[in-house]
Amino acid sequence: MDDRPTPPPETEPAEAKRAADPAPRARIRLIFLLPVLIFAGLSIVFFIGLFGDPSRVPSVLIGRPAPQVTLPPLEGLRDAGAQIPGFSSADLAGTPERPVTIVNVWASWCGPCRVEHPVLMELAELPFVTMVGINYKDAPENARRFLGALGNPYDRVGVDSSGRSAIDWGVYGVPETFIVDAEGIVRHKHIGPIEPGQIGPFLEALRAALPEGMRGRVPEV
Repeated sequence: MDDRPTPPPETEPAEAKRAADPAPRARIRLIFLLPVLIFAGLSIVFFIGLFGDPSRVPSVLIGRPAPQVTLPPLEGLRDAGAQIPGFSSADLAGTPERPVTIVNVWASWCGPCRVEHPVLMELAELPFVTMVGINYKDAPENARRFLGALGNPYDRVGVDSSGRSAIDWGVYGVPETFIVDAEGIVRHKHIGPIEPGQIGPFLEALRAALPEGMRGRVPEV
């Protein structure tokens, strides 16, 4: 009888096992591809914001009540000697005469805000809207100087010095403009400046937010 010990069965080298198992390589590829996929997704979002129609960018607020906010006034901003008030969410509920509220997020340091300001001045002339401004991370003296030089379209101006309220509104950057109906529901969001060439779609959204009997009062463009 052969008393020599039986050699252990041959084992497959570890390198061969790793070569035969595609899972680790797939995981490594995924790790390297993940940043690329994230970058590609962000690029699409930025492309839409820069070159697409800003009014078509979706918002989770559309069809929902406006965020709960309470913002202090811009101190020293006056009309006929009276302080222009800040605002809270309760002020966004429309009245029978002015059922729709336009909420505009702006700042004096924002170049595009200057571009859209003449459009805001025209919108402020509409008799059925209330114009509300959220002054975003601005120096009060600069904000007052901005409105003093270009005109004040706002019935109320709330100061968002920390930027917290802008986050609640889902603001990407200034300027942004919202249309809120008589029930306090956000009906439309426009990202970026409302330029003269974009006033038509904005007025259409404004018309849709009005009670049916008042829609004919929106001017045609």
